[in-house]
Amino acid sequence: LQTDFHIAIILTYLLLAALFQSFVYPLVILLTVPLATFGGVLGLRTVQIFDSMQQLDVLTMLGFVILVGTVINNSILIVYHALQRMRDGDTPREAVMESVRVRVRPIFMSTATSALGMLPLVIMPGAGSELYRGLGSVVVGGLALSAVITLFLTPLVFSYAVEAVVKVRGLFGMKEVAVKPEPELEPST
Repeated sequence: LQTDFHIAIILTYLLLAALFQSFVYPLVILLTVPLATFGGVLGLRTVQIFDSMQQLDVLTMLGFVILVGTVINNSILIVYHALQRMRDGDTPREAVMESVRVRVRPIFMSTATSALGMLPLVIMPGAGSELYRGLGSVVVGGLALSAVITLFLTPLVFSYAVEAVVKVRGLFGMKEVAVKPEPELEPST
């Protein structure tokens, strides 16, 4: 199943690279996967505190594969909206700030509905509940942690990635048409 996890990451990267027509921006988006994996491990460890029988089984590992597809949605919202704003003439800094401001509510709404929808798998006792408890704990923990950290880390890394792309294009003499340069700051007197 570890191979399936790696294949899921590679396929997701290639799909994002084709959609964004860039090899850099999908890396920014996929930065959320390690955060989600860490959150999934924390969720599983939390469940193991209360239920020592919960192990890392095949269904629990499937939860990590599910996270690859779900947690990148938050970063996609931020990066795509920022790119649209830059195409409309905003500076990268303005575009990223506006993107986070506009997309914070949809990110929390989608994360809350997904996490709360999976929560009964984790906390409800009953026949067969131990079968899906690991999967639910991984998905809930991964979604919760990645949503919060994505709002801080993705805009920061995306801003640096845009600056790096502009500098590399400048080195090779290519004109960046989608990004307006940052205004020069005048010293205050």
